Amino acid sequence: MRERIRVLVVDDSVVVRRIVTDVLAGDPAIEVVGTAPNGKIALEKIQQLKPDAVTLDIEMPVMDGLQAIKEIRRIDRRLPVVMFSTLTERGATATLEALSSGASDYVTKPANVGSVQESMESVRAQLIPKIKALVPGIAPAAPAPAARPAAPVAVRSRTAAARTPRALLVGSSTGGPEALSSVLAKIPAGIGVPVLVTQHMPAVFTRLYAQRLDKISALTVVEATDGQDVQAGTVYVAPGDFHMEVVRRGAGLVVKLHQGPPENFCRPAVDVMMRSAVAAFGGDLLALILTGMGSDGKLGCKAVAAAGGQVVVQDEATSVVWGMPGAVAREGIADEVLPLGSIPEAVLRRLGGARQAAPARVPATSPTAHRTTGSAPPAVRPGALPPAAAPAARTAAVAARPTTGRW
Repeated sequence: MRERIRVLVVDDSVVVRRIVTDVLAGDPAIEVVGTAPNGKIALEKIQQLKPDAVTLDIEMPVMDGLQAIKEIRRIDRRLPVVMFSTLTERGATATLEALSSGASDYVTKPANVGSVQESMESVRAQLIPKIKALVPGIAPAAPAPAARPAAPVAVRSRTAAARTPRALLVGSSTGGPEALSSVLAKIPAGIGVPVLVTQHMPAVFTRLYAQRLDKISALTVVEATDGQDVQAGTVYVAPGDFHMEVVRRGAGLVVKLHQGPPENFCRPAVDVMMRSAVAAFGGDLLALILTGMGSDGKLGCKAVAAAGGQVVVQDEATSVVWGMPGAVAREGIADEVLPLGSIPEAVLRRLGGARQAAPARVPATSPTAHRTTGSAPPAVRPGALPPAAAPAARTAAVAARPTTGRW
């Protein structure tokens, strides 16, 4: 086993390559084995150097990052690739496209910073933890005490029947955008419950991500706004840099957004969302934790389980990083630990089946997207929230705050 993680840095900017190389080389667990100014040369160096991970810029001459990630995935399906993106709408759109093409994760380039040192600190804080999470199993430079063998992950045994959920809660991070897309694509309309999602992403990204999900899901997907009514059949994505809670207002439930302190180094945080859901719904909840680094969601799932709710987590084999789901599984509070492909069926089963078959949404590219049919509306389970309002009545998304410029 090698002692250091071998990284290839790909960027057309000499300054950026130097910054990223210096940041990575400053960590004793990482070795920069090469650099490349474009995707074409990167492909050659991947074959020659066999790196453990690649950092990949998006905008480059000859072959850009979007084309490069597609080519990389043709020759290596598992090589960790971290994209570098700007915090702009254009950068976010390109990054989401890269993630759908197989990129493992991304970091955002610092903008409007005062010095090279500040840029380096920003890159260090974002990039190094992600590389280490994506490349597990590299031996530390110094000998470490022998660890006890990991205990097998056990699902919890229930002493009482599971409660019927009135809401689905989803938490994810690294690898989560594509994992959640694959789950929501298989969930039919008419599930009779709202879906609350916290995916660790910056503000501009969450708005565009919600729009992408809305195009592939039979459910209505929106970036949540403060004071928005919580409706069955709608997916609410927490906006970047805001915690999302669900709170009671009169006889109904609404979204509450705030910028309280980060939890688990995250804002939005899964734990914040789940605690509020327990207060609003009691134990009538289904919590789902998908791939992601860190342990955000562990305490929230403990609260859901303690209240009598159900918990499902993605398994290690299909997770990009088994941090968040692994933390929940090791607590022994998961009802099921499942491969990604089995999660949609488990969600529907635990929500009480497919509810009632509802009219399928027309693909978003069609001029009749979101049309209604002559079919009767789907039945709503007693105690569930009312069906979602028509898309025209959606509240406007949280305003994005794009920053500018490459380094």
